[in-house]
Amino acid sequence: MKDHLHKLPRQLSGGQQQRVAIARALVHAPALVVCDEPTAALDAATGHTVMELLRAASSDAKRAVLVVTHDNRIFDLADRLISMEDGRILSDDRAQSGVRTHETVA
Repeated sequence: MKDHLHKLPRQLSGGQQQRVAIARALVHAPALVVCDEPTAALDAATGHTVMELLRAASSDAKRAVLVVTHDNRIFDLADRLISMEDGRILSDDRAQSGVRTHETVA
Protein backbone atom coordinates (compact mmCIF):
# COMPACT_ATOMS: atom_id res chain seq x y z
CA MET A 1 0.00 0.00 0.00
CA LYS A 2 2.96 2.36 0.39
CA ASP A 3 2.82 3.02 -3.38
CA HIS A 4 -0.62 4.57 -2.82
CA LEU A 5 0.30 6.80 0.13
CA HIS A 6 -0.66 10.09 -1.54
CA LYS A 7 -3.88 8.90 -3.15
CA LEU A 8 -7.32 9.94 -2.01
CA PRO A 9 -9.69 7.16 -0.90
CA ARG A 10 -11.72 7.47 -4.12
CA GLN A 11 -8.52 6.74 -6.09
CA LEU A 12 -8.08 3.34 -4.40
CA SER A 13 -9.72 0.12 -5.51
CA GLY A 14 -12.36 -1.52 -3.32
CA GLY A 15 -9.83 -4.08 -2.10
CA GLN A 16 -7.29 -1.38 -1.27
CA GLN A 17 -9.93 0.58 0.64
CA GLN A 18 -10.84 -2.59 2.54
CA ARG A 19 -7.22 -3.18 3.57
CA VAL A 20 -6.88 0.43 4.74
CA ALA A 21 -10.06 0.09 6.81
CA ILE A 22 -8.71 -3.05 8.49
CA ALA A 23 -5.37 -1.38 9.21
CA ARG A 24 -7.20 1.60 10.73
CA ALA A 25 -9.25 -0.75 12.91
CA LEU A 26 -6.15 -2.50 14.25
CA VAL A 27 -3.64 0.33 14.56
CA HIS A 28 -4.51 1.30 18.16
CA ALA A 29 -4.85 -2.32 19.37
CA PRO A 30 -8.47 -2.06 20.58
CA ALA A 31 -9.85 -4.66 22.99
CA LEU A 32 -12.69 -5.46 20.58
CA VAL A 33 -12.54 -5.48 16.80
CA VAL A 34 -15.85 -5.93 14.94
CA CYS A 35 -15.58 -6.75 11.25
CA ASP A 36 -18.49 -6.90 8.82
CA GLU A 37 -17.44 -8.88 5.74
CA PRO A 38 -13.70 -8.11 6.09
CA THR A 39 -12.84 -10.17 3.00
CA ALA A 40 -15.32 -8.34 0.74
CA ALA A 41 -13.67 -6.97 -2.40
CA LEU A 42 -10.53 -9.05 -1.74
CA ASP A 43 -9.18 -11.94 -3.78
CA ALA A 44 -8.91 -15.30 -2.02
CA ALA A 45 -5.20 -14.98 -1.17
CA THR A 46 -5.49 -11.44 0.20
CA GLY A 47 -8.66 -12.36 2.10
CA HIS A 48 -6.85 -15.27 3.73
CA THR A 49 -3.93 -13.00 4.65
CA VAL A 50 -6.31 -10.47 6.20
CA MET A 51 -8.03 -13.20 8.21
CA GLU A 52 -4.69 -14.54 9.43
CA LEU A 53 -3.84 -11.00 10.56
CA LEU A 54 -7.16 -10.73 12.41
CA ARG A 55 -6.63 -14.16 13.95
CA ALA A 56 -3.17 -13.10 15.15
CA ALA A 57 -4.72 -9.95 16.63
CA SER A 58 -7.22 -12.09 18.53
CA SER A 59 -4.50 -14.27 20.06
CA ASP A 60 -3.93 -11.57 22.67
CA ALA A 61 -5.98 -12.55 25.74
CA LYS A 62 -7.03 -8.91 26.13
CA ARG A 63 -8.50 -8.68 22.63
CA ALA A 64 -11.48 -10.22 20.85
CA VAL A 65 -12.28 -10.18 17.15
CA LEU A 66 -15.84 -10.64 15.95
CA VAL A 67 -16.26 -11.35 12.25
CA VAL A 68 -19.60 -11.33 10.45
CA THR A 69 -19.28 -13.00 7.06
CA HIS A 70 -20.86 -15.18 4.42
CA ASP A 71 -17.39 -16.18 3.13
CA ASN A 72 -17.18 -19.89 3.95
CA ARG A 73 -13.53 -19.96 2.84
CA ILE A 74 -12.54 -18.43 6.17
CA PHE A 75 -14.75 -20.44 8.52
CA ASP A 76 -11.87 -22.78 9.43
CA LEU A 77 -9.97 -19.86 10.96
CA ALA A 78 -12.66 -19.26 13.59
CA ASP A 79 -12.39 -20.35 17.20
CA ARG A 80 -16.16 -20.21 17.40
CA LEU A 81 -18.67 -20.27 14.55
CA ILE A 82 -22.24 -19.17 15.19
CA SER A 83 -24.69 -19.69 12.33
CA MET A 84 -27.68 -17.37 12.12
CA GLU A 85 -30.72 -17.03 9.94
CA ASP A 86 -33.24 -14.20 10.09
CA GLY A 87 -31.76 -12.99 13.39
CA ARG A 88 -31.99 -16.40 15.09
CA ILE A 89 -29.03 -18.51 16.18
CA LEU A 90 -29.16 -21.90 14.45
CA SER A 91 -25.95 -23.44 15.73
CA ASP A 92 -22.89 -22.71 17.82
CA ASP A 93 -19.66 -24.54 16.97
CA ARG A 94 -16.56 -24.15 19.15
CA ALA A 95 -13.09 -25.25 18.15
CA GLN A 96 -11.30 -26.97 21.03
CA SER A 97 -7.80 -28.32 20.44
CA GLY A 98 -8.41 -28.45 16.70
CA VAL A 99 -11.72 -30.34 17.07
CA ARG A 100 -14.98 -28.50 16.49
CA THR A 101 -17.89 -29.29 18.83
CA HIS A 102 -21.41 -28.56 17.65
CA GLU A 103 -24.43 -27.39 19.56
CA THR A 104 -27.81 -26.88 17.91
CA VAL A 105 -29.80 -24.12 19.49
CA ALA A 106 -33.55 -24.70 19.80
